[in-house]
Amino acid sequence: MAMTHDEVLSVLGPVDEATVAEIVSTGAPVEELREALAWFDSDEALIGTGRPMPGTRIAALIEMLEPEEELEAGPVPTGPASSH
Repeated sequence: MAMTHDEVLSVLGPVDEATVAEIVSTGAPVEELREALAWFDSDEALIGTGRPMPGTRIAALIEMLEPEEELEAGPVPTGPASSH
């Protein structure tokens, strides 16, 4: 059974509504979100225990949990600050 909005929040805690909607739209059950969160939090530990790699839907959920890369605002000045 696909998870609900409230189930997503119960697993992840406070997250933005767009993320909740994206996760709910996968049709995954809440158990798969819990597994995705476990992989997200400690993938090396799970691999070390011999667990099989996550399936495609769980991998997609893991990707949704990853923070978006921030766009660069421009080059970072490397020299001394100029005064005007």
